[in-house]
Parts: sequence; structure tokens; C-alpha cells
Amino acid sequence: MAFLVPEGIDDPARVSGGNVYDRRVRDGLGSRGWRVTTVETGDASGATEALRAVPRGATVLVDGLVALWAPEAVAEAAARVRTVVLAHMVAAAFPDATAPIVAAERRALAAADHVVVTSRWTAEELRRRDLVADGRVTVAPPGVDVPPERSLADAGKEPPRLDLLCVGVVAPHKGQDVLLAALDRLPGRAWTCRIVGSPRPFGAFASAVTRTAQRFDGRVLLTGVLRGPELAAEYRRSPLLVAPSRVESSGMAIAEARGHGVPVLAAQVGGIPDTVSGGGAVLVPPDDPIALAAALDAWMMDPALRRRLRAEARAARAGLPTWAATVAAVSEALEPS
Repeated sequence: MAFLVPEGIDDPARVSGGNVYDRRVRDGLGSRGWRVTTVETGDASGATEALRAVPRGATVLVDGLVALWAPEAVAEAAARVRTVVLAHMVAAAFPDATAPIVAAERRALAAADHVVVTSRWTAEELRRRDLVADGRVTVAPPGVDVPPERSLADAGKEPPRLDLLCVGVVAPHKGQDVLLAALDRLPGRAWTCRIVGSPRPFGAFASAVTRTAQRFDGRVLLTGVLRGPELAAEYRRSPLLVAPSRVESSGMAIAEARGHGVPVLAAQVGGIPDTVSGGGAVLVPPDDPIALAAALDAWMMDPALRRRLRAEARAARAGLPTWAATVAAVSEALEPS
């Protein structure tokens, strides 16, 4: 089986939810007996060449971003090999989606034999836009590595400081600018904020966020990419994850936070409500710094609310999805019907 992915899914400097998902699926499929050949590509010509190289009768899993680059090559491949597209997002749902991108998404998904999506919302949105039919879509939510109870912060204790955490690539759709605008309305509260994520893909936006953060006199820190033990340490030390996304298919950072028993304050958008359905979360309208500031203020000023959200988040850990279940769903989708 060939797995076509964007360049750099193993690059420590390019950590993203999509890259993590692709890696876990790749490794998990290998453990289930699939012989996976991973092909990294960075543009339309590379994607086209890779798709044409898949031998007749084989199976190919195509990351949705790669499929957007080469929709005609996806269609050509589907005529001779089983072609499954792994759609991490609905490109047409982004406010800045251009007509060519929307058309490319429609062409690639229409040609694929099957489509795997990472959230129920994504499946519903694709159906609503007539991009896939019911029988051709599989929902495979990202799994969560749930650390042992003993490794978590003490749920019964108030943290010494209100250290807010925001995790995700620094990008317009992740809404870090909305968070900073909200924090600007709370100068008298005792908070700090750490923004974790790569600034590379959206350099101009990341530069603007960095300039804004500098106005907070050290209370806001952009750490860049953290992973493994460093990221786990951030979840342990923070009493709240803030996810102010404008567009979000599922929210892997939200799922990771929930694995660590960390409550979430997030935008009510896309697949986020499903991701936090077990409790321990507060949702606000997207792209609304006033509403976000009000919710942050309520959380900061109400110890009882903080205790309740911590308890709910800790209890929700037991029902979180596993990567084994994710890989099993993808594996089933790859099998001919």
C-alpha cells in the first residue's frame, strides 16, 4: 500500500495535528500487517508523479492536502487502483478558500473510492456540500495517549498561577489573534499565557501575533514547537487550554489536553463540540474576543467553576478514543468492499 503525505511529516519543526495523525496511522497500519510505502511530496507535480507510480491493482491512501494539489491525478489513479483520500479538513469551509481549491476538493473526493475523515462534523459537512455520499465515508477520530493518573497535576489543588495554554500552528484559522485580543481586555487579572506551535507555514500572521504578544510585557510567551515530554509538561502545568479556532475539524490539541485532564475553553466551531462532548469544557462563539474575554474572566474569578471543570475533565479521560481504534477504522476503509 502507498501512503502519499505532505513533505515533512516526521520533521520536528513541522508539528501539526495532520502530521501526527498521518504518522500514527502509518505506524499503526504497519503493525496490523499492511506493507506501507510512505511517499512524501510537496507540490502538484510530485503528487502526480507519485500517484502515477502506484502499480495497477494496489491500494493508495492519499492525504487530503496532497489530493488538493493533484485532483486529476487522483481521478486517474482511481481508474486502476483502490484510492482512499484521508481528509483532515473541509477546504471549502475555510473563509479564504478560492474557487480553484473548492473545485479541486470536489474533483478529488468525487473520484476517490472512499474517504476517511477525522470527525463526525467533517463527514456531515462533506455530505452537506454534496462532496461525498454516505456509503463512501468513514469517520476515524484521532486517538489520545492518556497518561497514567499519577503523572497528572493534582486535580484537587488550585494552581499557583493561572497559566493559560494555547497549542497549535500559529495560523489564522487557529485564532491566536482572537486570544490576544481577549487577553487585552483583562489587564487586571493574574494570568500568563503560553502559545505553543510552529510559526513557519503562516509567517506574516505569526509575525503579527509575535508583535502583539510583545505588548503584554512578558505575560505572553510564544514557545515555538514543543513535542513529547516538553509538551506533556505544558499540559501538566496549565489549568486551562484555550482553543480560539475559526475553523477546526476535530482539534487534536484539545484531545491531548483532555487526555491530561486539562479543561478546555474553545470556540464552538466545526468538530470541537464533539471533541469535548464528555464535559470539562466551555464553548464560546468563534472569532469573538469579547465573548472569549468574558468566559476567561468568569473562569479566573470563580474557583468553584475551575474545580468543577477540572473534575469533569479528569472524569472524561476514561471515554477518550484510542489510536488503535483510529487505525482499525482506517484499515477497514482501505479494504475493498
